[in-house]
Amino acid sequence: MAEDLRLAFIGGGNMASALASGLIGKHCSAADIHVVDPSASALNAWARRGVSAASAADRTLERYGVWLFAVKPQVLKTAVQACRPFLRPETLVVSIAAGVRAGTVAAWLGGDDGPHDRLVRCMPNTPALIGEGVSGLMALTGASADDKALAERLLGAVGRVVWVADDAAIDVVTALSGSGPAYVFLFLEAMVAAAVSQGLTAEQARILALDTLGGATKLAATSPEPLSRLRERVTSKGGTTAAALEVFRQERFEAIVAQAMAAARDRAAAMAAEFH
Repeated sequence: MAEDLRLAFIGGGNMASALASGLIGKHCSAADIHVVDPSASALNAWARRGVSAASAADRTLERYGVWLFAVKPQVLKTAVQACRPFLRPETLVVSIAAGVRAGTVAAWLGGDDGPHDRLVRCMPNTPALIGEGVSGLMALTGASADDKALAERLLGAVGRVVWVADDAAIDVVTALSGSGPAYVFLFLEAMVAAAVSQGLTAEQARILALDTLGGATKLAATSPEPLSRLRERVTSKGGTTAAALEVFRQERFEAIVAQAMAAARDRAAAMAAEFH
């Protein structure tokens, strides 16, 4: 990342804070970051980190080459319109607002002058809060190779990144990794509850469930074998795992997962239409 990186966060919530934590001291200094947020408590917290902070958009934004919008989708248009007077042609805009198409944000930014398509849209997920996230990214045509590399490093400060082609693919990313942590937590809840009902304490069940999932995920990430082969290695014919997997099959587990992800993808697309 360039040493002269100057980054403005519009929205100073948890995700912006996580990104700043991954960047400060590694890719930029606290003095290189500016935050716009209406919350006085949020601004005080940012100021204690040595970051420039303001309650509203003003000409200060003109001094920052990258703007990262990290606000709720319901207020994104208002935030964009407040910042637009201070936008420069060379400003790279990064949006992590869920459910708003890249082209929509670009149109809001450009106004009557046409869209500001030097823009990257990202879908991070909540494990980014501990530096273990994964983000899907897509870029409009106005974003250069250097812009994309910069956006990748920004989101890479809190986890891995995967580039996809367009907004439709971002909807799938939303259904997979954006919403995915909730699926995992639900599965863990169910495993813990079942173990407790069968005689383990809640603490025993929690430790065993969390470490089982964490260990299996790490094994899958480091093994060259396909997931299906790893599953087969745990499954002995006529054994306990085979009995459990047969129940999953009978209850159409794979179909349920597919239906759930399709519902999340379709809702992401519908939200994008609402905010158009």
